[in-house]
Amino acid sequence: MKKTVLSLALLGCLSAPVAFADVAINGFASIKGGMTTESDKQLYGYDNNFDLKNESLFALQVKSDLGEKLSVTGQLIGRGSKDFDVGFEWAFITYELSENMRINAGRLRTPFYKYSDFKDVAYAYDWLRVPQGVYGLGFDNIEGVSFYRTAQIGGLDSTLQAVAGSYDGETTVSGFEVDAEIKNILGLTWELSNGNLSGRVAYLRGKVTIDAESASLSPTLTIGGLLNTLNGLGLNTLVSDIDIQDETGSFLGLGLTYDNGDWVLVSEITQVTVDNSFIAEQNNFYVSLGKRFNNLTPYISYEVEDNESRDNIFTPFQAVLPAQLFVPVQGIVRSQERSAKTWNLGARYDFHPSAAFKVQYSSEKNDSTGDRIGLIALGVDLVF
Repeated sequence: MKKTVLSLALLGCLSAPVAFADVAINGFASIKGGMTTESDKQLYGYDNNFDLKNESLFALQVKSDLGEKLSVTGQLIGRGSKDFDVGFEWAFITYELSENMRINAGRLRTPFYKYSDFKDVAYAYDWLRVPQGVYGLGFDNIEGVSFYRTAQIGGLDSTLQAVAGSYDGETTVSGFEVDAEIKNILGLTWELSNGNLSGRVAYLRGKVTIDAESASLSPTLTIGGLLNTLNGLGLNTLVSDIDIQDETGSFLGLGLTYDNGDWVLVSEITQVTVDNSFIAEQNNFYVSLGKRFNNLTPYISYEVEDNESRDNIFTPFQAVLPAQLFVPVQGIVRSQERSAKTWNLGARYDFHPSAAFKVQYSSEKNDSTGDRIGLIALGVDLVF
């Protein structure tokens, strides 16, 4: 009996902080399915077999107000593309410096785009998915700190965000899943709005290191093996252009939004560069137009990707290298080339205060390969 009373007392002490904390639990989910219109091509993870798992997800966000201007937020997401294995997308503390200033610290969403914070919350925008030509950078989160400041500048609403941190995880380069590290990330975003119109600018820099040595170029050759061979031939300059070690990377983004309640126009343009590397300079943009008819919003959008390969890396060595070395070097550099245009036509129907049904047809023309592929997808986005 004494042990039971002691256990209950101890449990009460341990749970006391939770009992007095103001805890809010929210969630969002997407149940989506789709398939391509061609039998031998893939787009956004879909092929010609209908898939109800690829873009589906389920998430919970927990925020606890600890009092004295301090709070903690965590966001757990299970993605169908990863067998719904649950992981922390966000995990940070917030301290309110004043009514219009706050600091976040922990695992944060990197503020590259207008919809960065809501990228996974598809209910927050009209499209079935964010424009992949712009939003497909390869990573979304950093471990670091951010500072927010809102203000009035004349007749304009101003939102300023400064961010600092690092990234250590996986990304995709030339179709290879590789380890990436980005240190000393520093960035600034600024959004100004007035009535129906808003504009946004974002600029971030960091030191990029990519470990792709284990990536296989052929059954008998890896990138690491190729670099070792080139080093043995004294071609250190060529190796340094392929091996990405502590190189400066930068991101520049500009956005414009017009929304008068009936018509909504959104556009973003981005430029991504990694100095002294084979990573192509990426110049991408999209423009989207939608018209609201009560609960129905049809829309059309157009995306452009213009990633020109840095052929100047390998052309000086064409007469020097034997074919068995020149061809894989050329292949690594040329794998970064991508010139594509995508049309999206879709509609959103808000059939419930917390849920929307969406359908979207996407048609991508890859000018680099000459391929054209279509994708039809539909699903339900909801918040709770």
